[in-house]
Amino acid sequence: MSSLASMIDHTLLKPESTLEQVLQLCEEAETHQFASVCINPSMVPAAYEALKDTKVKVCTVIGFPLGATLTSVKAFEAEKAIAEGASEIDMVINIGALKSGKEKDVRSDMEAVVQAASDKALVKVIIETVLLTEKEKEKACSLAVQAGADFVKTSTGFAGGGATLEDVKLMKRVVGGQVKVKASGGVKDEQTALAMIEAGADRLGTSSGTAIVSGQTGTSSY
Repeated sequence: MSSLASMIDHTLLKPESTLEQVLQLCEEAETHQFASVCINPSMVPAAYEALKDTKVKVCTVIGFPLGATLTSVKAFEAEKAIAEGASEIDMVINIGALKSGKEKDVRSDMEAVVQAASDKALVKVIIETVLLTEKEKEKACSLAVQAGADFVKTSTGFAGGGATLEDVKLMKRVVGGQVKVKASGGVKDEQTALAMIEAGADRLGTSSGTAIVSGQTGTSSY
């Protein structure tokens, strides 16, 4: 189970999340040796302070959850989060731009965050699969590879859908070994987690990490 735990981003992104809950998340992540905690940007300093002497990384979200933030704002947000202790960045693409056929804008949006991260943090690109056609999913993944991202990620968990095995397989097929794949949204139990990994996921985003490694079923949609 330790190998599975090392693939989990232990997640708490609800807007009403309290400092106490985030610190509990950090404690659970250290106990189970999860890959990271994934929390909102305002909580990065507290999470970093709680985990700075552990192997657990601090991950935060950028342009979240809509992806419609200005590119310059996304880049600044990423830069600031990294300065405050984040070492992994999960950014939401400009979904509307992608669906409008503005591929250069989508790629430059990704590139700005990748450049802001420099070599200081991993960048995971959230393509929000539930809102995309199959061709749009393929294009988003290709653009993420071109932009120099480290991961493509299925979902925010806030758009009415989450990871599916079919989407993970599609994303893995498109990116091959060039970047990694993160499945998030709806991964609530060990069986689903293992199925996502079998389909090609290298990382799992879930608020049910503790339940998964304990052989139980979580309740959150993320």
